[in-house]
Amino acid sequence: MKRIVILGAGESGAGAAVLAKKEGFDVFVSDMSAIKDKYKKLLDDHAIEWEEKQHTEEKILSADEIIKSPGIPKEAPMVKKAMEKGIHIISEIEFAGRYTRSKMICITGSNGKTTTTSLIYHIFKTAGYDAGLAGNIGRSLALQVAEDPHEYYIIELSSFQLDNMYDFHADIAILLNITPDHLDRYDFCMQNYVDAKMRIIQNQTQSDSFIYWNDDPVIKRELEKYDIKAIQYPFSELKEHGSIGYMADGEYTIEKPTPFNMEQEELSLTGKHNIYNSLAAGIAGDISGIKNSVIRQSLSDFPGVEHRLEKVCKVGGVQYVNDSKATNVDACWYALDSMKTPTILILGGKDKGNDYNEIKELVKEKCKALVFLGADNKKLHDFFDGMGITIRDTHSMKDCVKACHELAEPGDTVLLSPCCASFDLFHNMEDRGEQFKARVREMKAQ
Repeated sequence: MKRIVILGAGESGAGAAVLAKKEGFDVFVSDMSAIKDKYKKLLDDHAIEWEEKQHTEEKILSADEIIKSPGIPKEAPMVKKAMEKGIHIISEIEFAGRYTRSKMICITGSNGKTTTTSLIYHIFKTAGYDAGLAGNIGRSLALQVAEDPHEYYIIELSSFQLDNMYDFHADIAILLNITPDHLDRYDFCMQNYVDAKMRIIQNQTQSDSFIYWNDDPVIKRELEKYDIKAIQYPFSELKEHGSIGYMADGEYTIEKPTPFNMEQEELSLTGKHNIYNSLAAGIAGDISGIKNSVIRQSLSDFPGVEHRLEKVCKVGGVQYVNDSKATNVDACWYALDSMKTPTILILGGKDKGNDYNEIKELVKEKCKALVFLGADNKKLHDFFDGMGITIRDTHSMKDCVKACHELAEPGDTVLLSPCCASFDLFHNMEDRGEQFKARVREMKAQ
């Protein structure tokens, strides 16, 4: 019996374990951290052996194949040992793809992935399609393939997931943009990160589709290196040569495969970056044969995504906005660009090799104050202190929201758009966003 070892027992790892067990493998799960109770129960219910807070070397290195959770870097000691031994390491998505013939709509990009993935899922569900939401969002793809299969899967893919995908292929691949992110995981080399993102098109054939942002300079440069077999559907902000999706004269337009247009004002998502997300999603729906009327309805009634420019509430005439998902500089740029009132910007967390020059001019233009929220804010101080903007230094969400409240005046916006990962003070970006919302609502209730 072939032995599969899974490193990491979160959503991805536990799901992969269930599928591996179902397919008749000898399965062992190992996690250096504590495993959540719900995943312990899932593993126990399927009689899968597991360990937490340790890695037993002999049990792991006896594997025929290892499924690695995306959060574990390739530099982790046990991963390095497995690689030295020549054990093949794959992602949960790669593994799940072996056991399903369903249609895969896969979305990647440095920014906008979650919004676009959620919007496509909304379009497909509104159309009555049998669709599952998976990848970096929703339930594990492997678990769905094992226990709740669907005809279509709408999959958000991070660069970490793409790293360990080899034979998997996307029926529809969507590449939104490529800007510097996670460089700490890619030896601070932008090209390594770019190469990971471009894996979204590997193994595509002439019967597949590739949707991408035509104005992205990195994508444009990279495409020249690849022999793309899939049908290409480029989109852009404005009508230009080669683009089949764009905005023209206040109209949202898709030229093919089925021509479609609607008034830009009808779109539920606002802001320039959301134009790209809405175009990519609409084209994916169009390719999949969804009726224009359904696409129109879905684009106009989509409620948005939690932790992405999420309006929390107004307190004393000040609008509080939760954009905790903005874990890189580019995402913060888009958030600031959409601000229409004087803004108090909350920055900070685990820096990923950020270059804050990208937001410098927007900070000068839009921000009346900056509040730093992190375990170590030195890099932020070094960059922003000389700009003549009021700055507060905080190390907890309680102190951060208090500082914002003291600085804000009626008509201002307080924007949590941190540019950084959350792992210095919070469990994850959701935890950061939830704590922010809770503190703001507490303040409103007082």
